[in-house]
Amino acid sequence: MHKKLNILVVEDEIAIRTGLVDVLVFHGYKVDYAEEGCDGLKKAISGRFDLVLLDVMLPGMDGFEICNRVREQNKDQPIIMLTAKSSDEDIINGLSLGADDYVAKPFSIAQLVLRIQAVLRRSGVVAEQDRLIELGDELSIDVLNLSGQWGETTLAFTRREVDILQYLTANSTRPVSREELLNKVWGYNKDINIETRTVDIHVAKLRRKIEVDHKNPRYLVTVRGAGYRLLNK
Repeated sequence: MHKKLNILVVEDEIAIRTGLVDVLVFHGYKVDYAEEGCDGLKKAISGRFDLVLLDVMLPGMDGFEICNRVREQNKDQPIIMLTAKSSDEDIINGLSLGADDYVAKPFSIAQLVLRIQAVLRRSGVVAEQDRLIELGDELSIDVLNLSGQWGETTLAFTRREVDILQYLTANSTRPVSREELLNKVWGYNKDINIETRTVDIHVAKLRRKIEVDHKNPRYLVTVRGAGYRLLNK
């Protein structure tokens, strides 16, 4: 497993901040936070963070000023601006100060996570090797091109199959339930009663691609009563 990437959340609204921290930790990131502008600036210029998620409206110092000050010290620091303001003027202001992306509230958590991943890839923080899911010595899967290589054999994957593998990889220290996969990969609300056989069908298709013996899986294993777990050895 590669090292966890470190994200700083600068957000003064406690409900939003807590939700963001929980979601990012759940997706495998290390997270620190600041509740006001001056503390946010101090942490942001420390050089400890792979990405700064920065609200615009903050007490003490607004996000535009923080972004400007960070850019004076480090032109390469990945920054995403997060705000309720969505006018063209605000977007242009944020991007002209050097923000890498701009997300307006209210936002989809799934979409925000994808935007974070995209900024990290573009910035070079995510190394080329992080594009690959490697299982054992023989199988590697390119998550961007939806393809795999098993010796001389090339495999094709669907976007959903790769999303499942990425989520299981990010949470490989524990089994992941079918309900959690439906919520985090498919985006279904936890309160909606969805048939979990959808997950089983996708897992069965994956096993036929990545396992020597799909009836006795080595990598994508079932943990009885708990769900699925991806082993990389």
